[in-house]
Amino acid sequence: MKIARIEKELAWTLRHAVMWPDRPIDFVKLEDDENGLHYGLFDGQRLLSVISLFILHEHEAQFRKFATLEQEQGKGYGSMLLHFIINEAQSQGVRIIRCNARKSKADFYAKFGLQETNQVFTKEGFPYVVMEKRLNGDSKIH
Repeated sequence: MKIARIEKELAWTLRHAVMWPDRPIDFVKLEDDENGLHYGLFDGQRLLSVISLFILHEHEAQFRKFATLEQEQGKGYGSMLLHFIINEAQSQGVRIIRCNARKSKADFYAKFGLQETNQVFTKEGFPYVVMEKRLNGDSKIH
């Protein structure tokens, strides 16, 4: 397994296949994708999982559009990628990292120390909660 920076277009392809396959590909593109750091987890040349990190301002970041191929879910690949991205954010001086989690996935993010906030909303019929984690500057997540 290898994790590497990828071009946004490659992230779009996997996002589309996993998250919103019934929508046009433009539906998975973000206005600020140009400003994101996009990462993929590969098994050889095969892309299994993607995530995009956005440094919002000095010490805050948000990860977005986290997707793993359906047939590869439950094998720990997404966990590897999420550990990587949290450490990557920390190494760039981020002190707080957030995500907009589908409520049905909140328990998954809680395993990584993200906590639910009181910010909740609905998008495309799915309930979401903003989750966050404070990072300390010295230690990495294992």
